Amino acid sequence: MKKQLWTLLILILLALAACTPGAGEDTELMSVRLPMGFVADPQFAPFYVAAEKGYFAEAGFAVEFDYGFETDGVSLVGANELPFAIVSGEQVLLARAQEVPVVYVLEWYQKYPIAVVSKAEANIVTPQDLNGRTVGLPGFFGASYVGYLGLLSAVGLPPEDVEASDIGFNQMETLLSDQTEAVVGYANNEPVQLAAQGVPINVIQVSDYIDMVANGLITNETTIAENPEMVERFVGAVLRGLADTLADPDEAFEISKTYVEGLEDGRKPVLEASLPLWQANTLGLSDAASWQNTQDILLQAGLMDAPLPDLTAVFNNEFVLANGE
Repeated sequence: MKKQLWTLLILILLALAACTPGAGEDTELMSVRLPMGFVADPQFAPFYVAAEKGYFAEAGFAVEFDYGFETDGVSLVGANELPFAIVSGEQVLLARAQEVPVVYVLEWYQKYPIAVVSKAEANIVTPQDLNGRTVGLPGFFGASYVGYLGLLSAVGLPPEDVEASDIGFNQMETLLSDQTEAVVGYANNEPVQLAAQGVPINVIQVSDYIDMVANGLITNETTIAENPEMVERFVGAVLRGLADTLADPDEAFEISKTYVEGLEDGRKPVLEASLPLWQANTLGLSDAASWQNTQDILLQAGLMDAPLPDLTAVFNNEFVLANGE
């Protein structure tokens, strides 16, 4: 009798197991709206690859890309209205200074992507050459401004020694019309556009002079405390998309055409210029020294009133490391 009962129990368990959907089968996916902080662009290829190849789905997510403002992503994640967003490191620090409980869990851009761009004829080759020159900035805020200040600080050049002006997001027009001698922009944007037009230029990469924290993935303290497995799965899907993009940029660009309306082959250099900015021995890791540098620049600029009491609370590498096991 006992043997029959055990046999029946085993058959019931097997039947239940057969009816239970596995990951990537009929499991209902969690809908996630992911603020990207910029318009649809081939620079987001790792995320498009993760979506197109089913990495997000395998991890249990149906991802909708939201191209709203970066600050909106910080606010929504900080309020626990969204679980994730793509945000630059300085925005994380500014949010934490206001006691917004966001946490940076994956460093996508390993190199700070801001650069100072000038026509070759201006002979601005080093940061010191900016002394007494005119420079156009998209505004006195955001990653471009912080990167520009970091560059000056790294070489000991006081900001007042450079004639900086707010030109909005008109770097190309401003530089080509000689309204300023140099402009500040993204290393994978303005230099690519100018090169495509055959304009001889000099490019000063901020990352060649100072290591700061750039764009990456954030979540919040509540999500980490209540659902760390979800964070680990999402981070893992992004890392897979990033690794595939670095391994096969041509494939990644073709995939991007599905997600970026009207994307033409002429935009491929944007992706190619992005690849060196993402590479690392261990993809996704950020370090305390980079955060310290970024905080120091924000303090020097008066954008933060005081250092954070615990800088290590700003970032968490455990989810990246868990995906490397």
